[in-house]
Amino acid sequence: MGKLDGRVVIITGAARGQGEQEARLFAAEGAKVLLGDVLDAQGEAVAKELGTENARYVHMDVSREEDWAAAVAAAKEAFGGRVDGLVNNAGILRFNELTATPLEEFLQLVQVNQVGAFLGIKHVAPEIEAAGGGTIVNTSSYTGLTGMAFVGSYAATKAAIVGLTRVAALELAAKGIRVNAMCPGAVDTPMANPGLLDPENLTDEARDAMADLYKRVVPLGRVGLPEEVARLALFLTSEDSSYITGQPFVIDGGWMAGVSIL
Repeated sequence: MGKLDGRVVIITGAARGQGEQEARLFAAEGAKVLLGDVLDAQGEAVAKELGTENARYVHMDVSREEDWAAAVAAAKEAFGGRVDGLVNNAGILRFNELTATPLEEFLQLVQVNQVGAFLGIKHVAPEIEAAGGGTIVNTSSYTGLTGMAFVGSYAATKAAIVGLTRVAALELAAKGIRVNAMCPGAVDTPMANPGLLDPENLTDEARDAMADLYKRVVPLGRVGLPEEVARLALFLTSEDSSYITGQPFVIDGGWMAGVSIL
């Protein structure tokens, strides 16, 4: 018996990184998974590996309302006419000083990270209610709860997701829908570590510098793994968290705990 047997879950940004690992873990726990992303070749490959009985892929720009409607329709057509859960994972990251950030760049992050999460709730929550209840997991960030220089646009959208999560939890509780947020710290994915996109050109010096940084700022002494975030998403989607809603869950190796003098 899997923790998600019989569930149908939409996961965005599922072609790689955290979303891919969430899709793999959810399928292993018995869920039928609709993977959405704009990275078609990678997303289709993941879905194919998971098998058509367990997973389907759709091209999905989360900032476009029509793409959400199409994803919901595809999930219902593929997996018995219902949707029980959503993981709003898709997001983008840009590094820039606030005063040097072009408006276009700021709005791009708002559209993908913030509007994408809003549209997911808007379009999927009614389907979850119709299915008898379920869960929504939004992906925020530890930067949505504290400051971090040079990621102002990103942090602003992730703080907005925490607020959106709390309001959605209040409004949807009576409809049998729990809504929570994950707030990862540094996680070893292509978004946070672009070197993973071209590992052959990531020098040993760069790898050592990154490892040294995590040893100094993260109490657990290392970067997080996407599989670890996926396990938190599973917890918040399963009945293991049946009395939890409206909460941000930090998963950062202790980074937010404070400053160590050791």
